[in-house]
Formats: sequence, C-alpha cells, structure tokens
Amino acid sequence: MANVFDLCFSRLSISCQVTYVILFISLAQPQNIVDFKPSYLTATGPTVTALLLGNASDISLNLRTVSPSNTTGSIGPPSCVAEVTQWVLTREQMGKTAVRVQLKLDKSLRLCGENESDTDCCPKPLCVLETLQVSACVGGTPQASLLIQARIFALLLPANAGSENKTVIPNQVYQPLGSCPCDLTFGACDVRCCCDTDCSSEDLKLFVSHCLPGPFGGQVSPASDYQCSVQSSKNSPDWFPFLCVNSPPENNPYLGLFYQGYTITPEPGPSFQSPVSPAPVPVNVYIQGSPIFTLNYQYFTIPQKVLGQCVNNAPVAFLKNFQVICATLLRSCPTGSPLRTLPTDLRIKVKNGQGGDVLVNVIDEVAFDLSQFISSTDAPSAEGLVCENVTLALDYKLYWEGNDITSITVTQTVGTITFNSSVALTTRYSAVFLNGELMGETNSGNPGYQVGRPVIAGIVDTLDNNTGLVQRVSISLWKPVSDGLCVSAEMKPILFGENSTSGCLLPVSRHNLSQCDLLRETVTSLQNNLMTATHVAKSGNPDPFTTTDWVNISFLTQNSSTTMEDSTNSCYGVPSHQHIHVWSLITSMVGGVPQRDIHALQVSYSVSPWTLDCGGGDVSPCVDPTETQLFPITSSVSFTDILVNTGPPKTRFQINFTEYDCNRNDVCWPELAFPITKYYTGEPYSQSLAKGLILVFFFITASILGTPWRQIRQAWK
Repeated sequence: MANVFDLCFSRLSISCQVTYVILFISLAQPQNIVDFKPSYLTATGPTVTALLLGNASDISLNLRTVSPSNTTGSIGPPSCVAEVTQWVLTREQMGKTAVRVQLKLDKSLRLCGENESDTDCCPKPLCVLETLQVSACVGGTPQASLLIQARIFALLLPANAGSENKTVIPNQVYQPLGSCPCDLTFGACDVRCCCDTDCSSEDLKLFVSHCLPGPFGGQVSPASDYQCSVQSSKNSPDWFPFLCVNSPPENNPYLGLFYQGYTITPEPGPSFQSPVSPAPVPVNVYIQGSPIFTLNYQYFTIPQKVLGQCVNNAPVAFLKNFQVICATLLRSCPTGSPLRTLPTDLRIKVKNGQGGDVLVNVIDEVAFDLSQFISSTDAPSAEGLVCENVTLALDYKLYWEGNDITSITVTQTVGTITFNSSVALTTRYSAVFLNGELMGETNSGNPGYQVGRPVIAGIVDTLDNNTGLVQRVSISLWKPVSDGLCVSAEMKPILFGENSTSGCLLPVSRHNLSQCDLLRETVTSLQNNLMTATHVAKSGNPDPFTTTDWVNISFLTQNSSTTMEDSTNSCYGVPSHQHIHVWSLITSMVGGVPQRDIHALQVSYSVSPWTLDCGGGDVSPCVDPTETQLFPITSSVSFTDILVNTGPPKTRFQINFTEYDCNRNDVCWPELAFPITKYYTGEPYSQSLAKGLILVFFFITASILGTPWRQIRQAWK
C-alpha cells in the first residue's frame, strides 16, 4: 500500500487522488469486529461462561466438538456448521456491545453402578474429556471463536441421602448402642472398624487382623470382668464370688460412655441479617436505671453515645444524667430527626411511672452565634446552601419525686447554617433529673475517692448569712474541639488518680505582642477560668456545712529571677502553662479496699516567651500587624501518693529470709502450737489445752504402734 501511495503522489494524477480518497473513507468506517473474552477456557464443572464483545446484533453462535490433528497437533479453523453435542448453548444480552455466552452440560455426573443400564451417568470417574469450539458467525462467515477444554470428573454421591430435618437416635436405655459404635462416617468405610457395613470384603482384608477391640469395635459378646461366669482360679481374688454380678450380656456398662439418644433438631446457621430487637417491656414503677416509656409503650429516646458512637434513638434511663456532643458532616440540608426536629415531634406524652402521663413542654431558642456549633474549611459565599431551623441542641430537664416523673421540659436550640460544599456540625444533647428545682449532686466515693471520678472542689459562700456553706465548683482542664482554638475549646473535669495534659491554641498578632501586659492578663484570665475554686474536698462525699471536710488550695506565683525586656515581636513572662499537683494518701480500709483522701492541692504556673516566627520565607506575621500565629496554652494535672511508714525499717534478714514469715507464706510454722497458747481466744484455754494434749497422745501412740517403732524393736531383739 505504501508503494501505491508513493506512485500516486509522484504522478499527482486525478485517478490516484480519487483512489486515495476512497481507500481513506473505507478505512475510516467502523468495522463490525467481535471477540470472545477469554478466548480459551478450561472447564472442570458442568457450567462454562464467557463474554462476546462487539456488535453482536447479527451474530449467530455455533457449537461443535473438535480434536487436534494427528500430524500437526493444531485445531482447524472455526466453522459455522453446528453439531449435536451433550452441551446446551445459551446467550444473554448484557448491553449494547456485550453478550454473555453460557454452556451447560446436559448430562448427569453421577457415577454408574455395577451392571447399571441407565445411560445418563458416568461409566468412568473421568466423565467428560473433550474439546469444544464456539464460533461467532455472520452470514456463514466466522468472526471469532472460543475454545473450551472440558475435563470433568464424576461426583461421588451416597446411595441413600440423609434426612435434612432431624436425626433420630434410639434410646440406649432399652437397646444397645448400635452394634457398631466405631462406624463414625456415613456411607464410607472406617479404617479398623470391622463391623462397618460400608466396608467391602476387599477393604476388610486390609485390616482384618487389626480390628478395634472392645465395645467400641462392636465386640460386646465377651463377658465383662465383673460377670460371675468369668471367674478364674488364677486371677480372681477370694472375695470375687461375693461381689460378682449375674446380668445378661446386653446390659453392658460401656454403653453409658456413649451418647444417650434423643431427637436432634438442626439449628439454623448464622445469618448476616440484622437481629430483630425484642419489643420493649414497660415497667410499672420507675427505679434508678430503668428505661422511660412513652404513652404508646415505646422507649423515650434522646441521642446519646453508645460505645463511642452517637446513636439517635437511645433510651433514657431514670435518674441517669448525661451530656453528649455529636459531630456530623453535612453536605446537604438535613430533613429528618434529630437535626431537623419540629416542636410537635418533641411535644409527646411520657408515662410518669404511677399510671399517668406527662406532656413534654418545649421551649424554643434561636442561636445567632454559631461558632460553638459549626466549623467550616471554606467561607460561605452568596451562592452557598442555606439550611434553616437546624436543631443544634436539645436540653431536657426531667423533674421527679419518689418514683414519679412530675414534668419534663426541653429547650430546643435552632439556627440557620450557610455553607458551600460541606460543614462540620457539632450538636449537643443533655438530660438532667431535678428533684424539685435542685439537681442531685453525685459524690466521687464513699468515703474515699474512687479512681476515675471527678475531683470535688468548692468556694465558700460568704453571702449566705455567713453559714460557711461550700458551693461545689469544678476544677477543669482544656478540652479542644474542632479547630483547637481556645475561643471554641471546652473544659473537662479532673478525674482522681488520672494524670492528664491538654491545651488549646491562641491566635496572636504583632499588634497583640506590642501590648504585652494586656496579653499576659488575657492568658491569665483564660487559665483562671479552669480554676475557680478555693477549696478541695478531702473525701469523695464531703459535707458542704463541715469546713473540716475541705482543704485550702495553694497557689504558687512564678517569680522569674531574670527580667527580660519586651520587644516589638516578643513578650516574656506569659503564663502559658498551668499545673495542678494533687497529693493523696490512704487513710483507712473498707472491706479490704483502701480509701484515699486528698491531703493537699497546689496550682502553679510556668511562664514562657512568645515570639513571632518569621522564618521559612513567611515574613507576613512580622510585617502585617493583623496577621496571627498560633501559640499553645496548656494545662496538666498529676497525682502523687503519700507513703505512710508505720514501723521501723526491715533488716536484710527479714527481707531475704521469708520461710518463716507468716505474712508472706500460706504455711506458718511458728504458729503450729497457736491453739494451745494463751493468745488463742476461739474457745476457753482449758479446753484448747486438753485437746492439744489429746492430739499429742495420739501422735505418740501412733509412733509406738507404727511400722518404724516395730522395726526398731525387731532390730533391738
């Protein structure tokens, strides 16, 4: 073709140009090309599937059996002439350019039995061994072909299929356990089980001399050793005739070692479907921890956290306060509960626990400052998505008296959210049980603190008629959320016995560093918000009216020995770290559990210099007065146990030699004669002394009449 192009372009004749145009148009037209994917398959089962790709609207499929040539070993070209085979060819259109081609074997894979005349079976274990060719033809012309090498073995199926519903095992009380307990495999010969009916004569010849002995091997005919009929003059003791048993041979004691038969119903297999939750069972009287029900006997639910995940329909437990925060990534406006909840959905009737009901009172609030609820990576534009009346918080107050719920009030906070592509929404849910107008204050132990419970602190109320009442407040650490800034950070209470460190970030600009006194006061004010208490409770259940149950909190002021002058881009002496140090000691034991009290609590501050970092090519914070950098503000708490030494130090002998230490060993040899000493108070001294002398007498008598003493006398004589 290249020669034709060269000749035409060298002569530049009109006829050559026309020929070139016609050839180019013919090559540019799409060709009706089809192809099998894959083009070669190996079949080991009764079903084969392949795909025919291309425009198969006018394609016809033909199947035939082929064999390689004896001389060349290759298979001939595809043919559009179909043959009768033992396979069924079907086609299914999968799309505009794909056809699924499937071949199914029209023959049973059951292995033929001896002298069986049925042709629908396999006479040999290798049932099918042939090569198939599927041709895709258009108008008698093959376009593509598929080769299939079939090598299929017969299926070995049991002659008698077992029942799928239940298996009946006869009761062993009335008949012996099958004549062949070693027959463990159904429809197969068990090795060394000579009573197995599935074993042929050829199989038995392999292990006839090694059959399993005893009842397990089916040999129950020999009489047991306890039978009177097996008495032997050589091996039987003198008392055998008095204790032997006369019983029929069918009553074999080994039968009790096997399974006692009864009807077994097959259990259903595992399912990937979600389990069906049982219907809630309402309670007559509310007690602490019992679920609260609505008027239609459904759980009264509020979003809560279960195993660290927020669950929208979690039941509310009676007298169980909670406060949770749930984070949700919104890409569109919410349409359902709980983010889009109407007041009518909240205004439901709840059973009060005394046979009546109470109606939930709904109070609506609109939040205009959404900084505590949303955090977005991009600023909303004029074409952003606007979501109105989004539920941001649900705060429930449940008033109770005895076992009765008197009223329920919920404050619903809604707001309007605007975002472009997505926004991270933080919602808050809480429930608090109030007895009258007061919320029950939970203790942190009784009497000592429990590890993991909040440390109780307070301030003295001097305005309450000078009664010295201590009002509880919390000692907290930073708990950053979303962007980690201090303006949006929350606080978490200090837990007894758990050391912790946390912090938040404060954006500071060059303008802020030019007013160092104001910056230090701002940081100090933020740190003081964590510690508003002046006293801390000694025990876990302090009395607010008893001042001896509280300890003053000591504050240490950081005094820097070197005074550094502030500059334009730096401030020194910033109290960026607050540390709380708690000392505790064991004061008593209750039921073997040590009770820990707080002995002292000290608050100290660490100062550090804050300087703008203008390195790395980014000099904008040092040039632009409004450009900010993030500086950390941290807080930490540590607990220290005060060891109480109640005795003199132990010697090296007492530490190493512990054989006779009754406090460190289960066997206490020094207290062997303790019952006959005056320190034993379990019974009168005279009785314990008499019992001790009797034991000594028995010991001496046993020694005299025993074998060692008899051997000594024989040796003496």
